[in-house]
Amino acid sequence: MLLGVFFLPGVVVTTNLRINASKEMETLSGSCLHIPCTFEAIEGDASFNNSIEIIGIWYKNDHKNVNNLVFDSSKSVNAYPMNITGILKKNDCTTLFSDLNTSHQDKYYFRIENGKFKATADCDPIQIKVKDSAWKPNIAIDLTNLKEHQSVTVTCSAFTPCPHSPPELTWNLQQDSLRQTEKNTDGTFTTKIQENITLSDTHDGYNIRCSARYPVKGGNRTAETEVTLSVSYAPRNTSASISPSGLVSAGSRVELSCSSRAKPPIRSFTWFRISEHGAMNVSVGQDYSFNATEGGDYYCEATNDLGNQKSSVRFLRIKGILNGHLFWLIIALAIGLLVLIFLVIYVRCFKSKQPTHQQTQTPAGEEAAVQTLSTAAAEELQYGEVTFFKGKPEASSTSVEYGKQEETVYAHVKVSKSRKCSTHTTDSPDDIYAQVKKK
Repeated sequence: MLLGVFFLPGVVVTTNLRINASKEMETLSGSCLHIPCTFEAIEGDASFNNSIEIIGIWYKNDHKNVNNLVFDSSKSVNAYPMNITGILKKNDCTTLFSDLNTSHQDKYYFRIENGKFKATADCDPIQIKVKDSAWKPNIAIDLTNLKEHQSVTVTCSAFTPCPHSPPELTWNLQQDSLRQTEKNTDGTFTTKIQENITLSDTHDGYNIRCSARYPVKGGNRTAETEVTLSVSYAPRNTSASISPSGLVSAGSRVELSCSSRAKPPIRSFTWFRISEHGAMNVSVGQDYSFNATEGGDYYCEATNDLGNQKSSVRFLRIKGILNGHLFWLIIALAIGLLVLIFLVIYVRCFKSKQPTHQQTQTPAGEEAAVQTLSTAAAEELQYGEVTFFKGKPEASSTSVEYGKQEETVYAHVKVSKSRKCSTHTTDSPDDIYAQVKKK
């Protein structure tokens, strides 16, 4: 409470006035300032009459100096671009201060004149500051104990000294986030954007950046804020490697290595070998080395507090040793090839043992005679010359006269060593005589 004594011509009044407003307010040069304000008149020698005109006045620096009056609501022209937007009859002295610059920076006092009631809030000055740089926006997110698959809400907010020209907010999350300007409990304003995201391992170390751009006379003022997320996740990108790669010599040293990324870090690595009975645990540790005596398929598994992940299978192959389906395929091909070779040999041998048959046909009206002599004791393959005759021999002649045409062919004839070939004569005039000469 402040007792003020004012000496006015013909009137002596002692009154009291309180206002409810921020003690200190800031704005940007070239922008405006919204001053939320309510007042309370404490009656003294003069009473406050709400039914008559109420005049609101702002003084700068020294309210006792009439020359420091910068705004009077009863006047249409004032020294400073101010306007009381509140309803004074409802005790609302909210004021909009437009187009501020550094020369406007100072203390300001509010005064009420209502008939005989005249009072200044001497104890409630408002310190107004004018700055050239914008305020950094605030990013609100609970950064503690963030985990993958968790849904969180991220809010970017910026102080708004003038709701008539709020800042424009942008960030590297979803660009169509809706901007909202909200009134705070103290009468000031805040502009914000909001987004819900589901965390994954890709958000670990991710920087969320939010930018606030304030419109001012002649351009903009921009400021940016950045926060880094720390997200826990199960193992990712688990992979196994083998050294040396490719075919290795039997008995040589082989080293398997497992790698993975996770947060919190990997608690254990486990190695498995795939057998006909399933996967068998063969070692524990990030590295597994042994002397290779046989091939096999291996993989590793990485585990931390949030889960585990298996790597892809790595194949160990030994030089000169074939495993699995490839081995049996080659065995089957080899057996098939051997069977084929055997069949070819068998067919060739069978054909070579069969006798060669040669049939000789004579022209129409001719007959052929071939005598084959054999004995049971011994047989001998001889070559003979067989001559076919077409004439009719005379019965009394000891010699054989041949006809006009003769034809000689060669044939295989089996003859006995104890018998000789002779000429055989038939009574038919059309018989053919064959002469076999032993070579």
